[in-house]
This record gives sequence, structure tokens and C-alpha cells, in this order.
Amino acid sequence: MGGQARIDPNYPTRRLFIPPEKVVKPFLGCNSESNPTLEEINCARASPMADDGSASNRRDPIKSSVGNVAGQRRRQQAVTVAKERRELLVRAKRLCRVGTNGDDENAHVENEMMIDEEQPILEAHTSKAVEELKSAVQYQGKGAMQKRVTALRELRRLLSKSEFPPIEAALSAGAIPLLVQCLSFGSPDEQLLESAWCLTNIAAGKPEETKALLPALPMLIAHLGEKSSAPVAEQCAWAIGNVAGEGEDLRNVLLSQGALPPLARMIFPDKGSTVRTAAWALSNLIKGPEPKAAGQLVRVDGILDAILRHLKKTDEEIATEIAWIVVYLSALSDIATSMLLKGGILQLLIERLATSNNLPLLIPVLRSLGNFVAVDPNAILTILIHGQNTEESVIGVLAKCLRSEHRVLKKEGAWVLSNIAVGSIEHKRMIHSTEAMPLLLRLLSTSPFDIRKEVAYVLGNLCVESVEGDTKPRIIQEHLVSIVNGGCLPGFIELVRSADMEAARLGLQFIELVLRGMPNGEGPKLVEGEDGIDAMERFQFHENEELRVMANSLVDKYFGEDYGIDE
Repeated sequence: MGGQARIDPNYPTRRLFIPPEKVVKPFLGCNSESNPTLEEINCARASPMADDGSASNRRDPIKSSVGNVAGQRRRQQAVTVAKERRELLVRAKRLCRVGTNGDDENAHVENEMMIDEEQPILEAHTSKAVEELKSAVQYQGKGAMQKRVTALRELRRLLSKSEFPPIEAALSAGAIPLLVQCLSFGSPDEQLLESAWCLTNIAAGKPEETKALLPALPMLIAHLGEKSSAPVAEQCAWAIGNVAGEGEDLRNVLLSQGALPPLARMIFPDKGSTVRTAAWALSNLIKGPEPKAAGQLVRVDGILDAILRHLKKTDEEIATEIAWIVVYLSALSDIATSMLLKGGILQLLIERLATSNNLPLLIPVLRSLGNFVAVDPNAILTILIHGQNTEESVIGVLAKCLRSEHRVLKKEGAWVLSNIAVGSIEHKRMIHSTEAMPLLLRLLSTSPFDIRKEVAYVLGNLCVESVEGDTKPRIIQEHLVSIVNGGCLPGFIELVRSADMEAARLGLQFIELVLRGMPNGEGPKLVEGEDGIDAMERFQFHENEELRVMANSLVDKYFGEDYGIDE
């Protein structure tokens, strides 16, 4: 079974988890009425998460041992699957509560929930604020700078006040050209910060509102450099991250304008807030589906060393954002994958899994690990053997995920195990002989459907040796007997009855292994005893030709006219 080798060569062989495209963009929401400090941009953000189980996976050909062969697929493009993002902890909008210096003396959050009747008032105030800003920009007399900063601060406050900020009102009133003008070099940092902050919240709006930032992108990118103060550069990175999260077209614009190199260099230092924001923005910029940006990132001198260094550190928020960069690099760049493997990233990922209970961190770590195994199944073998029977072993930390109360960790852990189970006989034996086996068997019968499907891939892969071509896989009878005796057959037959065609195929393929591989010809009786014949006969006239042929062939071959005559 592919992991995925999945049950036989016709199971998809390994699946790369390539996170989804669309990002729920973070929203800067400092509702402070007081004057913010220059560092008041450390708004906690949620990390770029791959959707839920919907991310595209890299799978090789799914071949059915009983019938047709599905066409080979190498890498599925990194595309968005909104369903997955919901399942895997959506990227949250976070309010700015304290500054980067941790001083919250003057900062407080207005916990205002706007009601429908108040929204027109907020929009009217926003339009007025833009007019005030226009007047302030034109004013050249005494106190001109403070007048601009005050007007910008009021606009930023209005754009941060509601869960549904009045972005359209700001755009209609002509805010973007004014904000771009306020970003000009030589302006005071307070002015630059407030301007970038306003643009950040505008970029967090609807797609057409985000696209309105196109005239501002060159200035935002220019302020990523060393000539700008750290707070201003970080705020501009945040705005760029929101723009990149909108989709491939805007990412391409950012790449063509040179956003990637300066953004990448922002993660070199050890400044926590700056690194977190820049890493998040960078992950949005490289996420695909095209590998061009990932390849460009790898060519930035020192980037891979910075990634490995931050993964070693104890700051889990930074590690989470960096881990998402690793997810995309391992999915989209073979060069990056090879270099990271040589740098010892597998051991770092395993250590993170062993020592952390932070769900937002564990998800990208698991996905990265699964991607590396999918690309190079042998890379993990030495670590498998080295860490055998220890809590820090690969199987040990994945078993920890299977035991977790978080369904998403169970699903991701099973997916990684299915990729490992695609490998050599040593990989399969390693899983089969560990604490993971009873956990997998229990999950197959007790878990939600999507987890059961991933577990089915693991168990199926453990029962066969991978072979080249269209030859039926050689069954590892010891594993098959053990797994069937462990009570898995009802779970696979239940998958046959599901409306999900992929799951039904998994069930049929495992039934074929049982019918063909159980000793003393006891397979047909076992299948019949669990109402497997009835489950297969539902495909007798099914519209899916592949499943119809598989099921009918099995019924005809093993339960034909002569079945049961000897008895």
C-alpha cells in the first residue's frame, strides 16, 4: 500500500504532503487607543498551516493486484485544499497585545464586537480618516510630521478595530497612494511603521482588497533591507506575507520584484519576533505549486544553516514557522531536500517530536518528516535502527502521535508511518515489531474515517514487498497472518462499504491479500465470516470500472460455483 506503498505495487507508493495554497491571513489587531511604541508590531500570528487532510500528497502509481492500473503520478502539485486547513488548525487571526519589548503598560485590547448597525459608522469614520490623512500629507507647515503620524495612527486604529475592518471604505477614499507616499525613504520611523501597519491590515482583506496593494509592493520590499529599522522591516514583512498568502499570481509578482532574498536574510539573526514574522512570510512566498521560489530560496547563501540553527533552539514559535518552510522545501526542491538531509535534519525533527507537545509545531514537523521519507526512504533507516526501542526512535515518536488525543496528530502520524512502511523489508519489520502495531490495529476499528484510511495504508504496506512492474507483490505472510489475527479484517471490509472510492479500493486490495495469502486456504472463510462477500457484491454493477472489475474478479475467483462443495 503505498505510502505509501500501499498494499501492492498498485497502491500509491509514497505520498508527499504538500500543504494547501490558501492561507487564512493573520490580522493585525492592535486596538489600543494609546500611542503605540515602535515595537508594537509583535502581533501573535498563527502559523501557515496546511489545510486538513486535504493537502495534496505525492503518490506513485496505484495499481490493483486484481485488475487495472491507475496511471503513475510523481508529485502532485502543491495546491490548496480548504478542507484540510480546517482540520489542521487554521491559521488564526491574532490581535496585537504587547510590543516586542514585552511592555504592555500602555497597550490594551478593545474587546469590541461590532454589530451590523455600527459598521456604517465605522466605514464613515474610516473615510473621514483617509481625508484627514490626505490633508496631513499635503500640509507642509510646522508640525507636519506629527500631523501625518496622528492621521496614520487613527486610520490604523480603525482598520484594527473590528473583526471585519472597513477596508473597502479606506480603498474607496484613496488610502493606498497616500500610504505609499508615507513609506518614502527618509520619513520618520513612526510614520513608516504606521503606514506599513495600515497596509498589512488592508492586505488581510478579500482577494480584490489584497490586490489593491500592488502599487505599494516595491516600497514594502525596499524597507526589508538593512537601511530600515527592525520594527519597520518586520511590519513590511508582515504585509508581504499577507499578500503572498493570497495566491500564486501575487506570489509571482513579489518574486519578480525581488522580495525573496531580503526576506530570507531576515531570518539569519536571532531576533525572535523578526524571525517569526519573516519565516511565516517566507513560507507563504515559497509554498508553490511551482518550485521556482523554493529553488530560489535554496540559493540564498546561509539559508539552510539558518533553518537548521533555528530548529535546534528552544523557541517553539520560531521552530513552528521554520518547520513550515521545511515542509515546502522538502515538497518542492530536491536540492534542498538533499542538503537538509546531509545537515542532519531528520534527527532534529525526531527530537522535536519526542520533546514537544505543541500541536502547531508537531504538524509541520510530521509533514516534513513524511516528505523526507517519501523522497528518500533509506535516509531514515539508520535512524530507525539507531533509535530502536528508545522513546526517541522514529517509531517511538510516531507511536506517541498515534496515542495523542488530537485527531490530526493521529492522522499525520499514520501518514508518516505509511511512507516508512513503503520502504524495505527492514522498515516493515521495524514497524511490525514495535508498540505501533497494537495502536494501529485499534485505530483501524475505532477512529474517524480519515484516520482509518491512513492506518489502512500502513497495515497494507506492511503485508507486501514492493516489486517492479505489474507483477503481483510478494506477500509477507508472517505480517499478514499477524495483522489479520489482530482483528483488522472487519475494518478493511468496512472500508469496502464506504462511499469513498479510495478507501473502497484499499479494502478490496487487502481482501485480495487475505484471499490469496492466508495459509491453508482459510482466506475465503475469513472473508465470508465478516460478510465480505456482501460488501464486494455491492460493486457488481458499480459505475467505477476499476472497482467493479476488482470486486467481481475476487468474487468469481474465490467464491464461484464450486465454493464450499468440499464441505
